[in-house]
Amino acid sequence: MTAKPLALVTNDDGIDSVFLHKLVEALLPMFKVAVAAPAFEQSWIGRAVSRREEVEVIASPSYFPESVSAWAISGTPTDCVNIALGHLVTRQPDIVISGINIGFNTTETLILCSGTVAGAIEGANWGLPAVAFSKCVPGELFEAIRDSKGQTEGEYKASLECATTTAARLSRELLAHPEAPGTVVNVNFPHQTKPGTEIEESFPAKIRLGSFYQPSRPGHYSFRYSDGVEVDPHPRSDRAVLQRGGISRSVLDFSRICRLREQL
Repeated sequence: MTAKPLALVTNDDGIDSVFLHKLVEALLPMFKVAVAAPAFEQSWIGRAVSRREEVEVIASPSYFPESVSAWAISGTPTDCVNIALGHLVTRQPDIVISGINIGFNTTETLILCSGTVAGAIEGANWGLPAVAFSKCVPGELFEAIRDSKGQTEGEYKASLECATTTAARLSRELLAHPEAPGTVVNVNFPHQTKPGTEIEESFPAKIRLGSFYQPSRPGHYSFRYSDGVEVDPHPRSDRAVLQRGGISRSVLDFSRICRLREQL
């Protein structure tokens, strides 16, 4: 009997995120799963590496079925994937999967800040197929879902379950038909994800956010999120795809972060 492919799964919302647990459930019929996820939320941390402190790894099977090897790691998503690939998994994974993130990861600016995308980038840097999944959350539900570690109900719960099923299928398709080495597939699901929701190839929108901060008291500044201004609106940008209710799929190429002049 052919062994199931091994998926290494991470996220940036923390190992106790329901969005992560639902993704693992959807993956299990198709994959053997190992989880290496932050012990605590690590959103907006990008590709940070814990160089100045010791990173603790704790076996954490209680969140997952017995068939899943799982570790809670006191570091960033990049730390999690790096430590798992170098020291924890018993064989090299066939794919690295990050998510599902609570909230979208679209546009160039947010992608570069995303811990979810960073976890997938670390997998790509090891030469593995890698994909990051994120799910839009309606503004009126976001704080409650974030604060409850991803607990949902009603229509949005059904939307999340549909997204996880689609994520598992897209992961298997990526394994069967990999993108070029060094690339990350970045997938964003809309608020209402249904079985027939169209998947559209897209590219990250270019936005201008300005300062991330606002004065809070003399000499101090606090983080402030803004949707920013899209510099060059385009119907195939990831932001445009989500706004019209589609699933955006962007291939991010980190194989060579440089553009040569046509004539040197």
